[in-house]
Amino acid sequence: MKRSAPLIPVLLLTMLGASAAHAVEYKSVGNNPAVLYNAPTEKGRKVFVAPRGMPVEVVLTQAGWSKVRDVAGDLAWIEAKALSPKRNVIVTVANLKLHTNAEEASAIVATADKGVLLELAAAPSAGWVKLKHRDGQTGYAKSSEVWGE
Repeated sequence: MKRSAPLIPVLLLTMLGASAAHAVEYKSVGNNPAVLYNAPTEKGRKVFVAPRGMPVEVVLTQAGWSKVRDVAGDLAWIEAKALSPKRNVIVTVANLKLHTNAEEASAIVATADKGVLLELAAAPSAGWVKLKHRDGQTGYAKSSEVWGE
């Protein structure tokens, strides 16, 4: 009877590969609009001009370029220097309610329409995220109602 390879090395390699996965990284387009390309080069086809502050998910970074995903799920390349660590989110529901506290029963301090850009004021916690409007109003919204957190 032929013995198969030990299972332990296979499991160890699988666990190491799983630990190499990283958390989702979000950034925003910097102070100026930026061109998104179909390849990591300025010689690539221009596919979109991203407005300043637009949140993106960084999928891959290589040689001064970042492959990013937008709120629609589209992938494109952008020069890494055009991105800012400042975190913004996009409202994904109609009539988002900003609450005084991270709980449904708290008072509503403001509302925002779908597509509105808000600044991330604090990291998400327990399904809620603290947001800030450019006019200065802050409040809490459900994490599931915004994209880019």
